[in-house]
Amino acid sequence: GLMLAEDTNERFHYLTRHQRTHRLSTAFDGPTLYGIDSDADGVFGKIGEGGVAIDTVEDMVRLYDGFDLGSQNFSASMTISGPAPIIMAMYIAAAKLRFGRKVVPKLRGTIQADIFKEIQAQNETIFPIEPSLRFLSDMVEFTTREMPRWYPISISGYHIGEAGSTPVQQAAYTLSNGFAYAEMFAGRGIPVDQFGPRLSFFLDCGLDVEYIALARVSRRIWAIGMRDVFGAGPKAQLFKLHTQTSGRSLIAAEFKNNLTRTAAELMLAYMNATNSCHSNSADEPFTTPSEEWIRLAAHGQAILLEESGIFKHTMNMLSGSPGMKAVERAVEAAILDEFREIDRLGGVLAAVEERYQRSQIQNAAHRYEQQIYDGTRPIIGLNRYRDGAEEIPEVKLVRTPRAKQQLQVDRLAKFKKKNAEKAKPALDKLAQAVEHGENFFPPLLEAVEVCSLGQITGRLQEVVGRFRPMV
Repeated sequence: GLMLAEDTNERFHYLTRHQRTHRLSTAFDGPTLYGIDSDADGVFGKIGEGGVAIDTVEDMVRLYDGFDLGSQNFSASMTISGPAPIIMAMYIAAAKLRFGRKVVPKLRGTIQADIFKEIQAQNETIFPIEPSLRFLSDMVEFTTREMPRWYPISISGYHIGEAGSTPVQQAAYTLSNGFAYAEMFAGRGIPVDQFGPRLSFFLDCGLDVEYIALARVSRRIWAIGMRDVFGAGPKAQLFKLHTQTSGRSLIAAEFKNNLTRTAAELMLAYMNATNSCHSNSADEPFTTPSEEWIRLAAHGQAILLEESGIFKHTMNMLSGSPGMKAVERAVEAAILDEFREIDRLGGVLAAVEERYQRSQIQNAAHRYEQQIYDGTRPIIGLNRYRDGAEEIPEVKLVRTPRAKQQLQVDRLAKFKKKNAEKAKPALDKLAQAVEHGENFFPPLLEAVEVCSLGQITGRLQEVVGRFRPMV
């Protein structure tokens, strides 16, 4: 995502112009991630920075303009958690505006919506924990019933890994979060064989040896847990995985080495038989990826999957080898040790409230940086094999022009003025549903047609409060 909706839309069309299937992943700017409107005090300079600015359903229409949202060859992935139900409702509303109500069951895609991960690692939580989990459950209940092709949560270890965790911590916290969500959804009365197949996972893949077996072990633990604890059928036992190469491993010094790092990480991801994969661009230590480096990152995948013969016949080339089995045993034992510690604390929610996962991630991040500093973790071009004269890369920084930021504010003002009389009744209806303990998603679908993201977030915070970081 970058700048305004039409700018990201242009990038989407560039990326998919030679593809038969369109799989679009969307990142949002800071104000959107926190449920804040672009006209709020102090956010003007952040509009469209690091992701796309989305304030209204009209922005959502612009974002996916020119794509057939109901096609079996199209899916959308949205990387957002705090205001995820609101963004999800905007996507549905935008689809209905373009294609009519009958398109809703045809919509394919994923929304991240992982609240535990936010509290443990990424910090983009906008409501207290319990209301956040309730809103998530309301959305999952709706999508499970009305949108059979949609994945309403992507249980994400990637951000845990990028925050500094070890590979084992990443897998252990991701899996335990997943089991906690499964318990929560089952407690809402949603059958496990209905919600189970619609759960997906998102893991980081770095260069540590554990990554050669991390997803393989996670897949086995998930299947056994869903089968033996929740009584899930075969489809609900599947560990549907998207992998992304490590952003933390990308280094500004001699940054072209990042191409090799990413290629090695892709190899490890494919050896784990990931269902899909995103390869980072070499210029990401400096800026939002440019088209040149995006193309090279995509070509890295194509070379491994199409040009080389390594994965033409099997993704599990090393399956059963003594070395692989040894790593699998060690990783599985370490993950189960983490499970026992979380269980000792009273489960995932209790551990979150004790800041257990967060403190462990911070400790691991400190050790990682210390190892780089003292040289025990070799980083080529940074603390090993430095050539003296450092190359200064010519990288075009991607910044949102002030004129575009002002355009976003002006559009938002026009939307609010147009819907001024309809917004308050819609917000009142939404607040009433929350206060009465009803599923808030149906009135939310109505509210997004006439209210902005910030208006909805603000009204919900009046009812349930704001998230306060635990100290």
